[in-house]
Amino acid sequence: MTIISPSLLSADFGIIKEELKELQQAKADWLHLDIMDGHFVPNITFGPDQVLSIKKYTSLPLDVHLMIEHPKDYIEKFAKSEPYIITLHHESQGNIAQCLKDIKSLGIKAGISIKPDTDVNVLKKYIDYIDMILIMSVYPGFGGQKYIENSTQRIKQAREIIGDRNIYLQVDGGINAETAKMAVDAGADVLVAGSYVFKGDKAENIKSLRV
Repeated sequence: MTIISPSLLSADFGIIKEELKELQQAKADWLHLDIMDGHFVPNITFGPDQVLSIKKYTSLPLDVHLMIEHPKDYIEKFAKSEPYIITLHHESQGNIAQCLKDIKSLGIKAGISIKPDTDVNVLKKYIDYIDMILIMSVYPGFGGQKYIENSTQRIKQAREIIGDRNIYLQVDGGINAETAKMAVDAGADVLVAGSYVFKGDKAENIKSLRV
């Protein structure tokens, strides 16, 4: 069954404990945390201390997505919250392959993500160091964007690169009941959804994404 990882970017942080409780009751599988530094993407979200606070109020596995310029400086800090997986961007600065190895050396799963304009074939050089590929189906930085049409073909390409390896294929951006089916049919097995999950009945919305 498709894994659903709601993005906390769309949550109401004024009632965050209630939001986290509702997500668990709604049978979310993971909790997606978009970490933005205002440099790699034009937005700022939360840091390691905030993630540690979130960890106190949920038993959902943390799916940490580092959209930051220099991930090497923050891997150990975010590892303190004991996330299930930390995903880095190919487009970030530094030796990304080594950063992925560093994540795995801490006993945490490692993922690699690419922006919509990045050639999918760059993923091949990371394939031996990862547990997940994340295809961005919108330009990263803000929630509520529309799914980019050619993302479906990019998901298919990523699935071909994965082959029979035990690697998750996650898609993030513009996911709703319609685009969820497109993504899963193309080979995705983990879906990140923010606005769609948080508008209305979370349980019903999450259920509608399970393809």
